[in-house]
Amino acid sequence: MGFTCWDKISTYSFKIHHHYYQFIGSKRVSKTWWRKLLLLWVIGWTVVSIWIFCYMSSQATEKRRETLSSMCDERARMLQDQFNVSMNHIQAMSILISTFHHGKNPSAIDQSTKGTHFMNLQMTFARYTERTAFERPLTSGVAYAVRVLHSEREQFEKHQGWTIKRMDTLEKNPVHKDDYNPDLFEPSPIQEEYAPVIFAQDIISHVISIDLLSGKEDRENVLRARKSGKGVLTAPFPLLKTNRLGVILTFAVYKRDLPSNATPNERIQATNGYLGGVFDVESLVEKLLQQLASKQKILVNVLDTTNQSYPISMYGSNASDDGLELVSHLNFGDPFRKHEMRCRFKQKPPWPWLAITTSIGILVIALLVGHIFHATVNRIAKVEDDCHKMMELKKQAEAADVAKSQFLATVSHEIRTPMNGVLGMLHMLIDTDLDVTQLDYVRTAQASGKALVALINEVLDQAKIESGKLELEEVQFDLRAVLDDVLSLFSGKAQDKGVELAVFISDRVPEMLIGDPGRFRQIITNLMGNSIKFTEKGHIHVTVHLVEEVIDSIEVETEFSSNNTLSGFPVADRRQSWKGFRTFSQEGSIHPFSDSINIIVSVEDTGEGIPIEAQSRVFTPFMQVGPSISRTHGGTGIGLSISKCLVNLMKGEIGFVSIPKIGSTFTFTAVFTSGSSSSKEYKSQQINNQTNSVSSEFRGKRALVVDPRSVRAKVSRYHIQRLGIHVEVVSNWKQGLSSISRGSSAFNMVLIEQEVWDQDLNGSAHFIDNLEKIAITTPKVFLLSNSISSSRANTTTSGVCNLTVIPKPLRASMLAASLQRAMGDGNKGNPRNGEVPSLSLRNLLLGRKILIVDDNNVNLKVAAGALRKYGADVVSASRGMEAIELLTPPHRFDACFMDIQMPEMDGFEATRRIRDSEQNINDRIHFGELSVETYNNISNWHVPILAMTADVIQATHEACLRCGMDGYVSKPFEAEQLYREVSRFFH
Repeated sequence: MGFTCWDKISTYSFKIHHHYYQFIGSKRVSKTWWRKLLLLWVIGWTVVSIWIFCYMSSQATEKRRETLSSMCDERARMLQDQFNVSMNHIQAMSILISTFHHGKNPSAIDQSTKGTHFMNLQMTFARYTERTAFERPLTSGVAYAVRVLHSEREQFEKHQGWTIKRMDTLEKNPVHKDDYNPDLFEPSPIQEEYAPVIFAQDIISHVISIDLLSGKEDRENVLRARKSGKGVLTAPFPLLKTNRLGVILTFAVYKRDLPSNATPNERIQATNGYLGGVFDVESLVEKLLQQLASKQKILVNVLDTTNQSYPISMYGSNASDDGLELVSHLNFGDPFRKHEMRCRFKQKPPWPWLAITTSIGILVIALLVGHIFHATVNRIAKVEDDCHKMMELKKQAEAADVAKSQFLATVSHEIRTPMNGVLGMLHMLIDTDLDVTQLDYVRTAQASGKALVALINEVLDQAKIESGKLELEEVQFDLRAVLDDVLSLFSGKAQDKGVELAVFISDRVPEMLIGDPGRFRQIITNLMGNSIKFTEKGHIHVTVHLVEEVIDSIEVETEFSSNNTLSGFPVADRRQSWKGFRTFSQEGSIHPFSDSINIIVSVEDTGEGIPIEAQSRVFTPFMQVGPSISRTHGGTGIGLSISKCLVNLMKGEIGFVSIPKIGSTFTFTAVFTSGSSSSKEYKSQQINNQTNSVSSEFRGKRALVVDPRSVRAKVSRYHIQRLGIHVEVVSNWKQGLSSISRGSSAFNMVLIEQEVWDQDLNGSAHFIDNLEKIAITTPKVFLLSNSISSSRANTTTSGVCNLTVIPKPLRASMLAASLQRAMGDGNKGNPRNGEVPSLSLRNLLLGRKILIVDDNNVNLKVAAGALRKYGADVVSASRGMEAIELLTPPHRFDACFMDIQMPEMDGFEATRRIRDSEQNINDRIHFGELSVETYNNISNWHVPILAMTADVIQATHEACLRCGMDGYVSKPFEAEQLYREVSRFFH
């Protein structure tokens, strides 16, 4: 019962909880309605508790009633059964008297006795009934009255020796045994017949000679008994001598030849006498209750209810009781007399503690639930108020963040705009006639300006990362070209320090990838910049592999040699830098059959290393290894933090290993998409891509590389093979001469590592002399060197003057230009510090009419000066509408450099309108509506438009393509990037 109620409570509580969040939580119900709901909750559960109490109390009462009914029925059944046994014995005695007294002459009852006739009969009957009394445990005595007609009275009395007495006298004057005197009874009045008692058990022998027909009620019972042939009970009456209530059971004694189907008249005529048994009801019930162990639990009343209006109590108290009482009906064989047994518990019913505790417990739980909901509502109301306040504060914070972002964007743009002008002017100033001191000042100012622009970019990136607004682009790019650009950026610093700088990319890495090349370049730039900053000797080695390759190599490699490196200096074990990567520990992280390309990049250096105590805060923003670092090397300490965030955006991981005084190795992974298998339609573009200058003239040529270091030789082979040249590597002069002499085909070039040349100058000269003797065609000899000045000095000392020095770091564009110049296959000028020769750019731009559109006069002047330096005819415009007017066909412009951010109309909108105008005119020329001669005999107008942006990384490349632009260049113009872009249009 308790569990059922609790389940109901839980169900209701859940529903209330649900409706609360549906209505209260959504503020559909006010606090006033909630108070009313809470009051209804308390009242409802109070009513439910009262109902549960009443229900459980009624169940307990019903169970108590069932128990009492069972006990009462049990007692009534036992009393009835024992009475029936006694009744059967009395009936059997009546048959015995009929058979042996009236059926025998003389009477058989008298045969065993001696003395007078009457006394003998009485003694025989008394002795017999006394000995068989155990068969009638409920009877107090047995008596037999004979039927005597009035005509027989005198003879009967004379024969019996006493007078037939009257019963009503005895009823009026009851006597006790001690004062009993038969002479006090009056003779029975004259009537048709008499029924005097002639035999009686000793205990009731005082009823002998009494006429049963002289009493009114006894007469009716006797007559009813002989007429029906069944036992008849009298009404309860006080017994003689005991004055206790009893009843008499009367059977008629018939002649033995009476048929079983006799009529009432035949029964009356055949009647010989009447046998009666006296029952002391009180003693009878007392004996019965004594036989039951639980007699003390209930009170029993036995009543004669023949007269329903005035029932006669035969046993028990008549005191009324308002408590529980049950009635069981008794059947004593007389259908005329009605009897019943009434039972009730002695003790009052106990308090229904289970019902009380259950109902109170449920009410307490309901009140607690109501209290909890009330407290919850108050709490939620408070939380909602706090939430509203927080939302207001959040809006204010967002507004402040937007304002901060706008402020940073505005300030950075305003700072970059004059800085671009400064850098542009400084770049132009370098090309003028300056003495050494002036040139040093200009370069210092230019380096400081670039550092300031880089710092601004880093601060903006960090702000975007913190606000979560930094998103990656998805464009197609050449990974090898990006790394060549980064090498060009740091080549000057590496040569100045004498640090060897190299990049190696595995052949399994696809040529074209889809991702964000600008952000990838930013990560590499940060890592290589740190390596350049902290490395004074040795090397900086960048390697790019597929993750699958590294996993396979881990399974094969068993030992690591720290000396088998690019420069021979010991390095930290790069395998420890990716030790905690999930990519290497989780199965199924690599999907070889998907378009995803998971690459791993390592930047290895032989610098100072990171102190152990500082390694835990390497990726913390604005935190540096030590306070002296910023003073010694400069920097803000946010480069690595930005790199880690960018790696996470590329679904990769970054880690490092560093040993003080040995060096550091930073490794990161990045996930791209294969550019060759992508289903997306990417326009053939060159944004952030550098063409891999593999000239068809180098294909099929053979080169011999002399280098004793396998790692360095592997790097050289990689870059030379990018030009389509077949490469063979040897470790010394002897092997080199052997390869040249036994080769079936001649080598076109020999590339010698400067370390080999410097170690044995005599051997170098001997190699050159023998090379001319044994070679079929003398190959061109090149010297791979980190320092051009030292290389030229060494070659002059050895007497060899026809060597061509190729400066490191090697990259495709520089290598191709050096080979072409030395072998006479083209005139690309003399490359310096990785820049495309000015002469080549001049050849492309000379006489070209170019429109420059920019709202800033300084930028216009810088851009115009840079292009005029290369011989271009420059026209300037300050607004987008002016550019549309100038570029509406027909016009004479060969290209347009368009600024993106301009007032009134930005560069995107201006480009769209220019493309729409060109398309309209092209269509009309195609359908013959316009004459092609009117439009300078050009049937397909499309002027190349390049976007000008101050921040390459921040450029929206897809927006440039969608609006119809053909590429972009950074401000201020960099010669190499400018050459790369304009070479796509001008030949």
